[in-house]
Amino acid sequence: TNMPHPVLVSGTDGVGTKLKIAFLMDKHDTVGIDCVAMCVNDIVCGGAAPMFFLDYIACGKNHPARIADIVSGITEGCRQAECALVGGETAEMPGFYPVDEYDLAGFSVGIVDEEKIIDGKKLAAGDVLVGLASSGVHSNGFSLVRKVLDVEHADLKTPRKDLNGKSLGEALLAPTKIYVKPVLKVLEEVDVKGISHITGGGFYENIPRSLKKGCCARIHKADVRTPALFHLMQKEGGISEHDMFNTFNMGVGMVLTVPAEQADKALEILHANGEPEAYRLGVIAEGEGVELC
Repeated sequence: TNMPHPVLVSGTDGVGTKLKIAFLMDKHDTVGIDCVAMCVNDIVCGGAAPMFFLDYIACGKNHPARIADIVSGITEGCRQAECALVGGETAEMPGFYPVDEYDLAGFSVGIVDEEKIIDGKKLAAGDVLVGLASSGVHSNGFSLVRKVLDVEHADLKTPRKDLNGKSLGEALLAPTKIYVKPVLKVLEEVDVKGISHITGGGFYENIPRSLKKGCCARIHKADVRTPALFHLMQKEGGISEHDMFNTFNMGVGMVLTVPAEQADKALEILHANGEPEAYRLGVIAEGEGVELC
């Protein structure tokens, strides 16, 4: 490994109730990407490169074509993350799951040299937060999404102008973006001090995980580039701004914290490696938690 003190970093997660959208759309070839993304994006937050992944599919009835679609998504996710799919399990559980439904979870292991672990200890006031755009809701908050948009009775397949020509189902089912390759590229040249994967709990619960005591993330709400889908959900559900930022990624799937003098370099690398919409999101200041002002 060329690492004096290699450390294994592991992560496990599932796709959650986003699967209900896949059932309604009868589209199953992207949820595997979500499953991989939720695991490997967590791993890279510690500075680790994912090495391998395993999946677990539990279903009421084994429909071979559907399972093949699911696994094709998992395979694509592993390609994007450059990690090996080394195995998995498909459990047929009649009487426990409905015959047309399934659950999907996964587990991944990565590796990082001990001296390069990212833990937020080097954070200082003045450091810059860099936001990486999300592809949509990703894989969190779908219980609320399903409620406020009444997806079981909504038109999921007709293209909509307010969603840039996508149908509601397409917008909701957009696979979670995998940030592994661009982030690892940045780590090669930039002193990244903290990384946050914006999942369930939004800004308020995820960004503080990368902060040390005495530091806060100061972000101007007007600077957050929020896609139309989130505005639609807020309007339809009458959801407060605070609750939106405390539930969803709001268009930001990952946040890197870098020294101010290296922010331009980080953005240059991200723009050249599949993240053309990465941008300065805010700064580190004295305080605690997240300040949205």
